[in-house]
Amino acid sequence: MPDVLLRHATSKDLNALLQLENRCFTEDRLSRRSFRRFLDMPRDRLIIAELDGELVGYCLVLMNAATRLARIYSIAVSPTARGRGLGEQLIVKAEQEAAAAGRIVMRLEVREDNDGAINLYKRLGYRQFGTYRDYYEDHGNALRFERRILFYAPSREFPVVPYYPQTTDFSCGPAALIMAMAAMDESQPVTTLEELKIWREATTIFMLAGHGGCGPHGLALSAWHRGFDASVWISMEGALFKDTVRNDDKKRVLELVHEGFLHDIGKTGIQLHHDPLTLTAMEEALHEGRVPVILISTWQLNRSRVPHWVTVCAIDDQFVYLHDPEIDVDEGESVADKQYLPIDKRVFSQISRYGRNQPLQAAVIVGPKRS
Repeated sequence: MPDVLLRHATSKDLNALLQLENRCFTEDRLSRRSFRRFLDMPRDRLIIAELDGELVGYCLVLMNAATRLARIYSIAVSPTARGRGLGEQLIVKAEQEAAAAGRIVMRLEVREDNDGAINLYKRLGYRQFGTYRDYYEDHGNALRFERRILFYAPSREFPVVPYYPQTTDFSCGPAALIMAMAAMDESQPVTTLEELKIWREATTIFMLAGHGGCGPHGLALSAWHRGFDASVWISMEGALFKDTVRNDDKKRVLELVHEGFLHDIGKTGIQLHHDPLTLTAMEEALHEGRVPVILISTWQLNRSRVPHWVTVCAIDDQFVYLHDPEIDVDEGESVADKQYLPIDKRVFSQISRYGRNQPLQAAVIVGPKRS
């Protein structure tokens, strides 16, 4: 079988691109002017496939200037060259180009009745996350798919942090802490029982609706009692999350729990800082072999207002890499989606604050076991 050549398109390919477009589509065709515009856009990619010198496929990838998203805008394979896996090769090449350009997620749209393409995308790891109604010229609907394409390559520069998913809706803090402790000590239990034990120790009793969440004081105490070094960084003093409850009796309970945490911390060597933990300090901690566990707001990620604990695993020039313990199986997420999750530094500076009026910044840094 002849080798397929994948390369970037040039203006010399315009006539062949138009011929391929007309062979593959009867509606929603790209015009010569559109192809030329995309060719002249430096951040976009128009990849073509050649077979025996003939242009038999293309994939057009758009790179959003304001986000870390890439999008397959159009893909086509000549009817005479189908069955050779060209579509998959073009998609893989498009993902490689987008990842090299710093894009985290690849998105695309596909007709809801195009079963062949849908099966290909699913096989390649894409998951549906939405629908466009009346998207095509014939008023057909489009299904929206996406896949994470940028992954962190672990290095010796930072501790290797094992991944552990939370098993309840309310135990992100214990799960994040377990990951940090397991990075320090391979014998650290990584179990649901340990997760629930820590939750019982560290819960603030009340938070929003349902079960209470865990605060930084309690998580630090849990790490300390298991023999690990720990320090706490909080941007404000007093009982946390009081604004999440309206009942005065519940507010008083939160204050008593907070006083109890402070009393217990006073009997340990835990360092308590009433300052926000900077990104520079997080990176320094990682270089020293310690692992930060931080509280974030996931509003920009999934439109949830619930405070959420994650583990910081690595930092480079562009991204902060997180282990997010929450996996939404119903949305098709897997461990690969939440392990070493790259967050743009600009976005991270926004999500690492919880609340509106006086945003809370909270973190626990877990260090190696004390001798």
